[in-house]
Order: sequence, then C-alpha cells, then structure tokens
Amino acid sequence: MSIKKRSSVLIGAIGLALAAFTPAHAQKELTILESVPGLNFPFFVHMMNQMKAEAEALGGITVIESDGQDSTPKQTADVETAIVQGVDGIVISPREVDAMAPALQQAVDAGIPVVTIDRRVDNVPGILAHIGADNVKGGEAQGELIMKLFPDGATIINLQGTPGASPAIDRSKGLHNVLDAHADKYKFVFEQTANFRRADGLSVTESALGGMDSPPDVIVAGNDDMIFGAIEALKARNLTDVITIGFDALPEALVQVRDGSLTATVEQFPGGQSRGAVQALVKYLRDGVKPEPLVLLTPITITKDNLDQAERLSEMK
Repeated sequence: MSIKKRSSVLIGAIGLALAAFTPAHAQKELTILESVPGLNFPFFVHMMNQMKAEAEALGGITVIESDGQDSTPKQTADVETAIVQGVDGIVISPREVDAMAPALQQAVDAGIPVVTIDRRVDNVPGILAHIGADNVKGGEAQGELIMKLFPDGATIINLQGTPGASPAIDRSKGLHNVLDAHADKYKFVFEQTANFRRADGLSVTESALGGMDSPPDVIVAGNDDMIFGAIEALKARNLTDVITIGFDALPEALVQVRDGSLTATVEQFPGGQSRGAVQALVKYLRDGVKPEPLVLLTPITITKDNLDQAERLSEMK
C-alpha cells in the first residue's frame, strides 16, 4: 500500500475526514497548545511539524509550540501557562505520564479539552482522546523478528527508554511477552535504560560489552536514537555481525536499514498520530463531535524487504 493510500485509510479509520472542513464552513478561530517531550529528539521534531502542518491546513488556528526540553517540570510549566492563557485545547505527548498527570488534570478541570498522542495518560479522567501506537504490539513485533532471525535461540541486550515513559514500559513489555514464553532459548543478558538518547545508547552499550565474555546475538532498543549509539559501540569493537533492531523508523534509520548497518526498525506512523489528534481536537471544538476515546495504530517492523511501507520514506537521503 502506498504512503498516500495508507494516510487516507488512517484518516478514514479515525473518522475525521477533512471533507467536513469545507470553505463554506464558518470556522471558529482557535488557539491550541501543541507539546512534545523534547525537540532534541528527531522523532518529536517530526511529530511537531506534522501537528503544525495539520493546524495550518485546517485554517484559523494559532499554535503555541511547546518544547518540553526533555524536562517534565518544563513541560508541566508550559501546560500551566497555557491554562492561564485560556487556550482552546491541548495536543500533547507527555514526557512522563504519571508526573504530567496533575497538570493535565488541571487543564481538564478548567474545561480545556486534551488529546494525548504517543504516550497515554490513563489516570486523568476526562481526557478527550488518545491517538497513538500500540507500543506493546510494537515490542512484540521486535520479539517476533528476533525469533524469526534466530529460531534456535539468541542472547539479547535490551536498551530501554526513559523510566516512567509509557512507550518505554510498553515496548519492553511487548518484547518480553514474546521472548519470555521461550526463556529457555532467548536470554536477556543485559537490560538497562538509555533514556531514549543516542549518547546514552553508546555509553550503556560500551559498558555492557565490556562486562561480557562474548558479544550478544542481538541488541534491541526502544527507539532509533539508542540503537544508533549501540551501533557506534559495536563498530568500535568491530562487532558488525550483531543484529540491531530499533524503533521509530526515523529517516536516518531507514537509510541504515537500506545500507545494512541496521537490521530493522519499527514504524509506528507518528505523522498519522499527530495529524489525527489535531483533527480530532478541532472537530470537537468547532463541531462538538466527540472522537473515539482511544485509537491505537499497529506498528510494523521495517527491514530491507518492506522499506516502501515506511511513513518517512521520502525523507531518506
């Protein structure tokens, strides 16, 4: 299926077709806070760009851009400021779901509709909707690929994301769901957070490899940035045969998959999440139409064999 067709199917599935926004429709002017954990991560730069592009396409929307700077207090302060300013709505990927819950509850209590993307906040009643990827299934897809590549078993390093971040928790859970059922063959020889950061992926992998008598068969990571760091550590030791699996399908990851330095990554369709969330919020604010409370897209593994299914294929250089 082409990317264009995939996007059309996604929008139809969410039930937010743009045909509803006709030129004749009297548009209510809106101000929306769009917040991500940190624009130092390429993944969140893409999500922010997609949200802003959708707001511009819908028209009549002033966007307040919030860069959480990889700091929960900073992202919390941005939400609290937006509440005081009286924004019409919030689309947010919270850095830490539990730590961000009080600020999001304040927004809901103030009558400001909130749509979450990427990271779901379950303990805040009244959130309008969540549109994201099924991260447990994404982790399961990583595990299934490991079993396919190593049917007789494998040793695995697992680089986990930021503690408290729901994607980190769910992706690792999905990975274990698949491999723990065959624990006699698939051994986790090292697991540690690398905070979704490339530099941490490098340093944590260096530390792990330094304490091993033999290299692992696989390094799997909760995002692409961590696996990029791990690949650097492997190259420094000339361990180019170790299988590497990332998550997010960044353009850089797609290039590395194409060129063979990265075995696979996981596509979770962040553009579809971001655009769908803005659509859902605006449709509610302008037309009073409540969206589905939970929409989860199913991630897929991307290898050389199916690069054409990657959302950001056109951004490869």
